[in-house]
Amino acid sequence: MTTISWGLCGLATLVVLGGLVSRPARAETFTLPATPGTVAWGNYDATAKPVLRIRSGDTVVFHTLLTNSPTGLEKAGVAPSDVEPSLRAVYDQVKDRGPGGHILTGPVYVEGAEPGDTLEVRIRRIDLAIPYAYNAFRYGAGFLTDDFPYAKVKIIPLDRERMVARFGPGVEVPLHPFFGSMGVAPPPTFGRYDSAPPTVIGGNMDDKALTAGATLFLPVWTAGALFEIGDGHAGQGNGEVDITALETSLVGTLEFVLHKGKRLGPDGGLGEGGPYPRAETPTDYIAMGFDDDLSHATRKALRHMIDFLVSEKHMTRDDAYMLISVAGDVEITELVDRNKGVHVKLPKALFVTPRP
Repeated sequence: MTTISWGLCGLATLVVLGGLVSRPARAETFTLPATPGTVAWGNYDATAKPVLRIRSGDTVVFHTLLTNSPTGLEKAGVAPSDVEPSLRAVYDQVKDRGPGGHILTGPVYVEGAEPGDTLEVRIRRIDLAIPYAYNAFRYGAGFLTDDFPYAKVKIIPLDRERMVARFGPGVEVPLHPFFGSMGVAPPPTFGRYDSAPPTVIGGNMDDKALTAGATLFLPVWTAGALFEIGDGHAGQGNGEVDITALETSLVGTLEFVLHKGKRLGPDGGLGEGGPYPRAETPTDYIAMGFDDDLSHATRKALRHMIDFLVSEKHMTRDDAYMLISVAGDVEITELVDRNKGVHVKLPKALFVTPRP
């Protein structure tokens, strides 16, 4: 029987039949650039050919690209010399695109990963790759699209020394880089899945809590997991209301740990009754819910936190429900990707060691 202990400094320890399985002695670190041959444009797909194969315990340094065309950036005011050559190459050479619009680095195949397993993704470090970001809106997208029936793009300088975005005169936004999209391939029955709406695979979660130091747990749906990452944000407000954040290119250092036979949540099918993404930070446990209906997304997130508290903290469902009400926070992560995102945060400090 395989179990996971979740409570030590935000990291999980794999326990098999009472014995510890340590990190592989020869764990490797790989660097994966964003090139025409190493990106998936707008999709997660169980039939995709992996661009890198790794083992549990390995670390990958991912280079990712913002999703905007070189022409569009230049029209908005970016100097041609400041447009990444790799972005030009991807736009010129990648013709297999869609149905979504995100440029994602991957997929990465994790040896031994099979449906029913859990992939733990430890976000070790996130670095800015370029000194600017953009924010944009257009008619037909965003939460107030009828109020803004036109398109606009704003280029926003990033101060890497002070870690702020110079949004405008007298306005600075603190930077908290994270990846809007991190996910695995869906079940083969999904076909090629659109990169925009988050779901049971993770994907375009746009959850600003997933900064360096956070850990993401993803259910595995197909052999190798086929992890992809992208949609870099230098910062974002909860809701991402105009449909973009501080969109930029990032470099992320991620460590992968495979948990064999460990399901996230209760056994069952897709959706709220089955395996679902979960996360934690150094200070909080996080349960997620994604649905086109915001109320239903919230119900999913609450139920997933209750499931976590019952299975991992050995609470009754009644007490779990009550604890969330008195000490948990329900937050809207994004409103604009068809499936809305909600997460429930519960402080780790609530779980104290009983006094002798």
